[in-house]
Amino acid sequence: MSQADLLDQDPVFQLKGSMLAITVMELAHNDLERLDAQLAEKVAQAPAFFSNTPLVLALDKMPEGEGELNLDALMDVCRRHGLRTLAVRAVRDSDIAAAEALDLPVLPPSGARERPIDPAPKAPPKPVEPERKPTRVVTTPVRGGQQIYAQGGDLIVLAPVSAGAELLADGNIHVYAPMRGRALAGIKGDVTARIFCQQMGAEMLSIAGQYKVAEDLRRHPLWGDSVQVSLSGDVLNITRL
Repeated sequence: MSQADLLDQDPVFQLKGSMLAITVMELAHNDLERLDAQLAEKVAQAPAFFSNTPLVLALDKMPEGEGELNLDALMDVCRRHGLRTLAVRAVRDSDIAAAEALDLPVLPPSGARERPIDPAPKAPPKPVEPERKPTRVVTTPVRGGQQIYAQGGDLIVLAPVSAGAELLADGNIHVYAPMRGRALAGIKGDVTARIFCQQMGAEMLSIAGQYKVAEDLRRHPLWGDSVQVSLSGDVLNITRL
């Protein structure tokens, strides 16, 4: 059975592969037990279907009248089935507040760029300078299961990053210690972002949605060395520091 066959069967949510190679899961309601059962069914049909898959949770398509959503519990359901939540897409204030409380980036709703054309001429708006926040510096080890996000800036880690840990940044990521977890830089689409590792042993490296997993990284001649990772088109380039 193909991935497309699995996705077409689902009445509760719809999975769409984005052009940045990150899966978007659009929820139709917040019945977590039903979602858990359906994800388990998909995994049973194709055990490797969700294998540490980067995920955007789209909450903006849920119909009006749905009650409060427990975002932390929703992420836990996804995590149990191999889906790793990177960001949420939301419009409700409660969902946005829940995402911010979990230090998750909030993306604009689907179709946000589609606007009716106003025939009345208006002066062009003044360009808004992108908000740049201070670099986030982490000095303690990052354990498996931890997720650290540098919103609006770079992330610097001065201690080991264990397998199962996730580093996310809108800008660059620097790891001046062994890097065994996942590092995702430029997660809002910054193709100029870079990743710097003192010792590359990562489970996944990603820039602006383009990524390589451990199976690919272990075959690289610089595995275990000090490297920098950059993006050229849709290809990750790994070079020696």
